[in-house]
Amino acid sequence: MPNKVTHEYDSNEIQVLEGLEPVRKRPSMYIGSTDERGLHHLVVEIVDNSVDEALAGYCDTVIVEITREGAVSVTDNGRGIPIDIHPKEGVSAAEVVLTKLHAGGKFGGGGYKVSGGLHGVGLSCVNALSEWLELEVYKNGKIHRQTYNRGVPMRPLAEAGDTDKTGTKVTFYPDSEIFETLEFSYDTIRTRLREVAYLNKGIKISLADNRPEREKSDAFCYEGGILDYVDYLNRARETMFERALYIEKAWDTSSVEIAMQYNDSYNELLYAYANNINTEEGGTHLIGFKNALTRILNDYAHKENMIKDDFKLSGEDVREGLVAIVSVKLEEPQFEGQTKTKLGNSEMRGIVERTLAEGLGTFLEENPKEAKNLVLKCVTAQRARDAARAAREQTRRKGILESTTLPGKLADCTDKDAGKCEIYIVEGDSAGGTAKQGRDRRFQAILPLRGKILNVEKARINRILENAEIRAMITAFGCGIGDEFDENKLRYDKIICMTDADVDGSHIRILLLTFFFRFMRPLIERGHVYIAQPPLYKVEKGKQVEYCFTEPELRDITERFGKGYDVQRYKGLGEMNAEQLWVTTMNPENRTLLQVNMEDAAEADEIFTVLMGEVPELRRKFIEENATLVKDLDI
Repeated sequence: MPNKVTHEYDSNEIQVLEGLEPVRKRPSMYIGSTDERGLHHLVVEIVDNSVDEALAGYCDTVIVEITREGAVSVTDNGRGIPIDIHPKEGVSAAEVVLTKLHAGGKFGGGGYKVSGGLHGVGLSCVNALSEWLELEVYKNGKIHRQTYNRGVPMRPLAEAGDTDKTGTKVTFYPDSEIFETLEFSYDTIRTRLREVAYLNKGIKISLADNRPEREKSDAFCYEGGILDYVDYLNRARETMFERALYIEKAWDTSSVEIAMQYNDSYNELLYAYANNINTEEGGTHLIGFKNALTRILNDYAHKENMIKDDFKLSGEDVREGLVAIVSVKLEEPQFEGQTKTKLGNSEMRGIVERTLAEGLGTFLEENPKEAKNLVLKCVTAQRARDAARAAREQTRRKGILESTTLPGKLADCTDKDAGKCEIYIVEGDSAGGTAKQGRDRRFQAILPLRGKILNVEKARINRILENAEIRAMITAFGCGIGDEFDENKLRYDKIICMTDADVDGSHIRILLLTFFFRFMRPLIERGHVYIAQPPLYKVEKGKQVEYCFTEPELRDITERFGKGYDVQRYKGLGEMNAEQLWVTTMNPENRTLLQVNMEDAAEADEIFTVLMGEVPELRRKFIEENATLVKDLDI
């Protein structure tokens, strides 16, 4: 029999976390993570409060600053957080908002009709996770100020001078006990603020970085709103319509905005928002848009006898080359989880469908030339997709463990636990052979590529799937591509691009990243893609051997060695033997891997279009503007 446990389990074992304790105890439950992404989520929470004031019609200016000390302040010209004494809590309403979870004007009290801050934990979360926070409220001709330390008020809200303005200013410094980094990224904040400005036409948003030697600023204001956003996303492409199509309609307590434009690319770019929140996983509003678009274009094509009665365009066909923004605003949004990445309100599907049907239907009737060109584009896409179907079938894996379906040149690993496995995509058979000899075959797979893969930016899916190297990668990864992508079937946790440290190697790497971005984007979004960092030099003096990965490292080592050393410049991976490649580039104990991330999908989309697209003038301009950033170019 098991030993009897004498420790009693009683009410003393039950912890009750008071006030903001739950946030500090489990911060990831409220802001998603405590890494750089979670850090920047704090800024988003405060900015969203100011934008909610703008949506309510009381604010048109938001000022964001990174202070000299590295804190962040957000100021708006709204009504100012209420400062009167709360009847139930006995302290100022501002203090209640800053110290109580689920306290605010967004829970049916009539303070806001539309709000992104659904969970009501925004400002209180920021307060809880800050080393210090200072609140200033400009109201009734007075400045009211209060400071907090890790969520605890240092003193009651008090008057601190006169003012002729209204609004709220929140300044905070994140807590080093909570976050892995305290370094705010100007570019990350700028990306979100630009997005907010596009989604709320007319609102003025400014950003300034006041940290020493980093001083810079930006200002955003778009009278055209998401119509300007679509133009911005298409600025590196040839578009089909003279002006993007814009549709706006109010439905009882909800509203829908849609902006859309077709271009000459083979890719679709759809962004869906609910109350200014980027619903990255889509939801009912995006489903409604996709369904309506497919139905409307099929109905028009049949009506004009452009396609046969038994012929039907698919969703992929009608979205090829489409850039669209769908933005909905509603009173009671239902998001999945605190991260708010998917909209669940069932009624929004029908509302968006009806909105698009009215607006796009009218456009097609009034613009027959553009309408027919659009249908022809969709039919061409459908034919290409038919041609690709056979090739696609060849790339599908019959089962995740059926090694007989894997490419012959793949040296697979023995472990079948995908979470422990990684695959190196290696340039050339020579380097591939060295990597196969140097790897740990238990968890490291090697897939050598012959030459440069197809530039997918300039090709349709049927040509892409005819490329042997691309087919080999699709089969090896096992997760499918495009709409068929399934992360659960991914055979490796890390996909590592390992190319030579020269111009050709860089070109191959960008070709690989373009393919991943266009057809396996979740690989990048979920952190599966890495770039290996092989050394540039080997320095020997007697029995001492040092490897250098940068020019400064080489200078440091040669200065330390002084005279009598030899330097070897590695032009390619094949110049290293198996042991050297393992020690410098493949051994998890001491290798350096760069993880590929995508903080700004719109910016990434433009870069791939510029670098890999059809317009050489854009590449030339990009190179001229960024040439000074290149150091120690080795051609």
